[in-house]
Amino acid sequence: MTVYRVPQPQAPADPYGYLLVHFIEDPEGYAERIYLDLSDGDNPERWNPLNGGQPILTSSLGTTGVRDPYLTRNPQTGRVYIIATDLRVFDGSGRGSDASSPWYDFSHHGSTNLIIWHSDDLVHWSEPHTLDVSRRPDGTHAQLGMAWAPEALWVPDYYPEGSEAEHNGSRGAFVLYWSSKLFADDDVEHKDDDVYDRVLWGATSDFTNDTFEFGGVFIDAGVPTIDTTMLQRELSDGTIRTYRATKNNGPHANIWLDATSVRRWWEPGVLWEPIQHEIGADWTENGSAGGVEGPALFASHTDDRVYLYVDVIPSIGYRPMVTTDPDKGFDYLRSDDFHMAPHTKHGGVISLSRAEYERLKAADGTIG
Repeated sequence: MTVYRVPQPQAPADPYGYLLVHFIEDPEGYAERIYLDLSDGDNPERWNPLNGGQPILTSSLGTTGVRDPYLTRNPQTGRVYIIATDLRVFDGSGRGSDASSPWYDFSHHGSTNLIIWHSDDLVHWSEPHTLDVSRRPDGTHAQLGMAWAPEALWVPDYYPEGSEAEHNGSRGAFVLYWSSKLFADDDVEHKDDDVYDRVLWGATSDFTNDTFEFGGVFIDAGVPTIDTTMLQRELSDGTIRTYRATKNNGPHANIWLDATSVRRWWEPGVLWEPIQHEIGADWTENGSAGGVEGPALFASHTDDRVYLYVDVIPSIGYRPMVTTDPDKGFDYLRSDDFHMAPHTKHGGVISLSRAEYERLKAADGTIG
């Protein structure tokens, strides 16, 4: 029987350095692509863009734009995946995140596909492929608006004991979560204006349509809810504690943090304990809690620090929060040593091995 004792995302056995994936929001240019930044040595507070700050990967699929990318690793195979929203907002005309943007059309009728890349060495990347997150286990499709801001955590015992033969010899799967409007099955034109963004979930072993199954609603806060990021830690008593930060995008918009010790954290009825609200408000010019979004949680692999990057919108980009105890919430990291290129937005971070770090540094964004 699998013992659930490995927090996710899992650091390599010989951790050294960190890799950040993100996009850039540029109303005047085509920047909705995949960018990678490498930590300055083993320091998770200083970031150097690879490839001179130019994009590493570009999608030729769907809208040809990718936003909100995330890095996740299968700890059994070592394969790393980039998963991203299929959305191009900016076309070089200056149209984008303003009153004239077609956000209604995006959110109601946008792509239900995610754009996926994978790599076994972080230098050689696959061609992109799509994953349709509306696909149900019976082959029908949920009536979703646009699927955006995806993340995923590996669960080593997701499938029941004895089912290994059905799932490529493993009980493990990624639990994938993202934001969408979920319409009634008979509302095929998505006309119900009472429907709001919720965080949904599904499961897949390899981010392909062959293995994906739509799960249902993960977070329903009664208001538009987007941009969930998650992290697990093992406490001193062996408990696996799961934390998530989410953007309430309703009338009282803010990022909040909650947590649970329930092992199957994605299932309906799980009690999540609120920890903190209005996270990162002081990073905005006017102290607005709604002025931050796209949170990204990750943990140091050398000490007890946990980081939460919050994206100051529309254009400033990530600013850091930090704690050594997420159950007590996050404080502002105000350090003259912190460095990140401007406009670095909404992504994710993984820990590297020493060999991976050296390989990425030597390649400097050159894709094999």
